[in-house]
Amino acid sequence: MTESATMDEGFMAEALRLAREGGALGEVPVGAVVVKDGEIIGRGFNAPISRQDPTAHAEIIALRDAARNLGNYRLPGCELYVTLEPCVMCAGAIIHARIARVVFGARDPKTGASGSVVNLFGESRLNFHATVQDGVLAQECGALLTGFFAAKRGRTETA
Repeated sequence: MTESATMDEGFMAEALRLAREGGALGEVPVGAVVVKDGEIIGRGFNAPISRQDPTAHAEIIALRDAARNLGNYRLPGCELYVTLEPCVMCAGAIIHARIARVVFGARDPKTGASGSVVNLFGESRLNFHATVQDGVLAQECGALLTGFFAAKRGRTETA
């Protein structure tokens, strides 16, 4: 495994830890971290239920945290790690923040905006394009979501 892949897995592991934290609070277990120069500068997990805020997705919370920490609404040179493929709202925020690279775990066939439903990061008419890496710890990320929804439906299976 390359050093870059090892770093990606390490940051995704922190996003997974955050996702579990949110899941324990009854939120859909999605976690995100923003990284600059190898250091985490923003953290977030889904919290739309507890915050009564439809925009309180993990990515948005992590972007807000990073922007506060840097003192800038733009986050050039930063990477965002998230356990689930970003939705259209989050992809738009990522683009506006000028995140250089997005790394995600599991694909989202219902609302994914990085190729599963639409691909905003590949839209040539937009003025900024992040690079995207998918599938980092995908099995772990997907299993966390599958288990959460199975438990919500009163089942114990995770497949």
